[in-house]
Amino acid sequence: MPVHPAPTSPLSPAVATTHPARPSTAGTIEQYVSAATRENTRRSYASAVQHFEATWGGFLPASAEQVAHYLAAHAGELAFNTLKHRLAALSRWHLEHGFHDPSRSDTVRQVLKGIKALHPQVEKRAKPLHLKELAQTLGWLERATALDETRGDRPAWLRHVRDQALLALGFWRGFRGDELLRLQVEHLHLVPGEGLKCYLPRTKADRQLHGATFHVPALSVCCPVSATQGWIQAAGITRGPLFRSIGRWGTVSDDGLHPNSIIRVLRRALHEAGIATAEDYSAHSLRRGFAAWATANGWDVKALMEYVGWKDLKSALRYVELADPFGRERIEASLKDAARTPPQAEPVRLLAPEPRADAHTLHVQLQLSAPNTRTVQRAQRRIETVCLARYAAQRLDAKGTLYEIILKTTTAEQLEEAIAELLDTLYQAAEQHPCALEAWVLDPVTQRRWQ
Repeated sequence: MPVHPAPTSPLSPAVATTHPARPSTAGTIEQYVSAATRENTRRSYASAVQHFEATWGGFLPASAEQVAHYLAAHAGELAFNTLKHRLAALSRWHLEHGFHDPSRSDTVRQVLKGIKALHPQVEKRAKPLHLKELAQTLGWLERATALDETRGDRPAWLRHVRDQALLALGFWRGFRGDELLRLQVEHLHLVPGEGLKCYLPRTKADRQLHGATFHVPALSVCCPVSATQGWIQAAGITRGPLFRSIGRWGTVSDDGLHPNSIIRVLRRALHEAGIATAEDYSAHSLRRGFAAWATANGWDVKALMEYVGWKDLKSALRYVELADPFGRERIEASLKDAARTPPQAEPVRLLAPEPRADAHTLHVQLQLSAPNTRTVQRAQRRIETVCLARYAAQRLDAKGTLYEIILKTTTAEQLEEAIAELLDTLYQAAEQHPCALEAWVLDPVTQRRWQ
């Protein structure tokens, strides 16, 4: 971490830096077992077990019938994902204490399945904080710090400087709330005007505890690097947690912010900046907001996953918001085309079409199999005339198992949807005969494959 110059503001006198005691070289078994699980997980599991025992009146170790009654008692009252989390906590408790896991019984599984069927719920997701709201809030915080300095209000000045860094860094890096609060000053490498490296010894997706380094660029607008540098200088900290609480007299705590406080900090800043729906946002709003911004600006899912640190495609897609969520623009465009020219099935082209700047040239590989050859031939003809003709397809081999097609798309999301739609129609055509089909799409340039 580069040495930071002394604070230049009259409101930032020297503050005692944090020098945490050097940890012991040895620890107990309990300490190491506890360290193997994320703090957020330990806290939430402990709360779930306490709810089972103290609130509901259950006994541990529990039988499968008792756990099933517990789930049934809260069905419809608690979200389905909350029930699954409670069940996971009870399962962990039994395994850690050497008892049989009741959550694996058929009774519990059937009850959970029945709850999902009888109490369907729409999954609740955090409202994304868009760049417009972020810029409005950071602009207000910047003006507030200037006013605080004029008034000599050190506590408010420190809070506003800290909140700028927390919001800007949380948004542009797509951090989870607990990751923001686990950032350590000694694990940051800041290069003014260029960027910031943030090292986290563990993340939610880092099951093997390899650690991860995240790069944050310096930006011309809503810059997370300058905001973070300003907070470090104002607080006068060189080690320990990056984001900390501030006392009523302007003292910077040695301890990090409480995990439950980040929502309060975010909503307070949004409310003071004039965001009418401030109470609708949560700590995850920063992460979802960045994902929405990146998607709208042409980032493909792979680039977004690498930047944010997602390992699972399914998890990443939960954060992606389409620019046309109702499909209105796509359908309207198709209706206009249909009104101009009635759709007609065209034979498969044998000559390559002219290249277009907004088109993607892809290869489609087919493997058809059926008890007799005629079935395969009928399925292949249907695929060529119904499924592939609309993409200006041409055969690349004599057998008709490899084709070149052109997809006209403007964004990465449209490309993914078009390929998914193509594969779906291919399999539907094969099933109508019936005929077994294996199909995939290949980008001959990048060698990326969809199947």
